[in-house]
Amino acid sequence: MSEERLLSQSLMRDLRDQILFGEIVPGQKIPSQRVLASEHQVSRATVREAFTMLEQQGLIETSQGAASRCCNLLEPHFKLTLEGVGDNFEFQRQVMEARAALEGEAAFYAAQRASDDQLQKLDEEFHRMQARSEDTTLAKAKADLTFHMQIAESSHNLLIISFSQIFYSRYFNAIYGVLSRTLKKFGRYPDGISKQHAQIHKALMNRDAETARRVAQDHILYTLRSLEKTE
Repeated sequence: MSEERLLSQSLMRDLRDQILFGEIVPGQKIPSQRVLASEHQVSRATVREAFTMLEQQGLIETSQGAASRCCNLLEPHFKLTLEGVGDNFEFQRQVMEARAALEGEAAFYAAQRASDDQLQKLDEEFHRMQARSEDTTLAKAKADLTFHMQIAESSHNLLIISFSQIFYSRYFNAIYGVLSRTLKKFGRYPDGISKQHAQIHKALMNRDAETARRVAQDHILYTLRSLEKTE
């Protein structure tokens, strides 16, 4: 085997490991061939071959004139047939039950594994979210999911990240519908959510994984109880 082939395989394995262990998350741009060639002291031909191997494995997608991106590995295999029933109470309840499990584990691993840079970005996003007190319910729902998606991406667990991306994207209408239903019933955004976000934020900043899991789950279960009171 030629030296260039060995270098390509070594670079491919390095990038593959970054993807599989959540250093590069689904949808994120892969560094350019020029940047990688410089960083690893190899030729651009070596980088191109590594990219070809990654694309053949379904780990990245490339297109002419655009940056290569990390693929969501679950997307081609995860077809959820209940898409589009966001205003159905029973489906909304199931979505919230799934969120409680998903977000508890995401917060648990993020508290353990998030880089210092990721924690800083989570801190910044939390304070941006808290400053949006006058936003509409729709804007609050989007800000809420941005915060929780950042937590998932900080978990360094590829399956949690990939599933969270699919889940939040496909079922945003159901998640927003829960808040909208509560607003119509009680005339206000659910009490306590801002305080619960603060508890999650504090646990993450303290790298307290058990508390992060508990308060993240409690946060979703609280919203679920609010939903159930609308029936």
